[in-house]
Amino acid sequence: MTEQLRGEPAATAAHAGPREAHAGRRDRWGRVWRRFRRRGLAMTGLVLVIGFLLLAIVVPPLCTDPARQDFLAVLQPPGGRHLLGTDDLGRDVLARVAYGARVSLQAGLISTAFAMLVGVPIGLVAGFYRRWLDPVVMRLVDVVLAFPFLVFAVGMAAILGPSLRNVVIALAVSQVPGIIRITRGETLAIREMDFVSAAVADGAGDAAILFRYVLPNASSVLIVQATVAIPAAIIGEATLSFLGLGVQPPTPSWGVMLTGAQQFLAQAPWLAVWPGVMIALATLGFNLLGDGLRDVLDPRSGR
Repeated sequence: MTEQLRGEPAATAAHAGPREAHAGRRDRWGRVWRRFRRRGLAMTGLVLVIGFLLLAIVVPPLCTDPARQDFLAVLQPPGGRHLLGTDDLGRDVLARVAYGARVSLQAGLISTAFAMLVGVPIGLVAGFYRRWLDPVVMRLVDVVLAFPFLVFAVGMAAILGPSLRNVVIALAVSQVPGIIRITRGETLAIREMDFVSAAVADGAGDAAILFRYVLPNASSVLIVQATVAIPAAIIGEATLSFLGLGVQPPTPSWGVMLTGAQQFLAQAPWLAVWPGVMIALATLGFNLLGDGLRDVLDPRSGR
C-alpha cells in the first residue's frame, strides 16, 4: 500500500474528527477507483461480475418456471421461444441457467462471508497473541490445509448429506483455514509497525489496537482474498452438484445441468455449453476483479 492506502493515515484517522475521517476515507477510495478504472482487465472483471449478479438476481423472475416440462419441445436448439434451447424434458435452458446462477451466487457469497466471519477474528487473535495461541491455531490450520480444498469439501459434503445448505457449510469450513493464515500473516506484519507501537505507548487496549489499527490496515488484503474465494466456492458448488453431493434435481444448478448433459453431448451440445460457459465467465470475472484490486491496493504496485 502506498502511504495513503495503508499505515499511519489509518491510525491518525482514528484520532481525527468524524468529518475529517469521513473525508479522508472518501479521498482514499476515490484514488483507488481512479487507479482501478485505468486497468482494462480489472474493468472487464467488474463488468463480468455485474453481469453475473444481474443474471442471478434480475433474470430469474422474468423467466418461466425452470422445472416446467414441455414434452412437445424436447431438445430444441437455441432460438425462437427458447433462446438457449431446451433439455431432454423440454425445460427452458435459459431459465435453468438463470436460476443456477442464483444457486452459485448463494453458495459463493454466503460460504465466503461465513468463512471471513470465522477466519478473520481467529487470524487476528492468533497473530496478535503469538506466545501459545499462535502455534496451536497454526498447527490445526496446517492439518486442514494438508487436504486440497475440493477434496476436503467433498468429504464434508459426503458426511453432511446432499443439499445447498450443506454445500455452503462444507465450502465455508474448507475456506476458513486459508482465511486464518492470511489474516494472521497480515496481523504479524502490522503489529510491528510504528503507529501500533505508538498506540500501545498511548495506553490503547488490545481490542482497540486490533479493531481500530490492525483490522483496517489489513482490510484491503482481506477484500482481495474474498474476491478469490468466491469463484473457488462457485466451482466447488458446481463440482459437488455434478458429483451428486450438492444441489439435487429438479433444483437448477450449473453442476446438475452438466451432469444431465453428459448423455446428450453429441445430440444436444448446448446443454453442456451454456452452464460451462457461465461457470467459466463467473470465475474469470471474480478472478480478474481480484487481480485488479490487488494491483491498486498493493503497496509495491505503481500508480
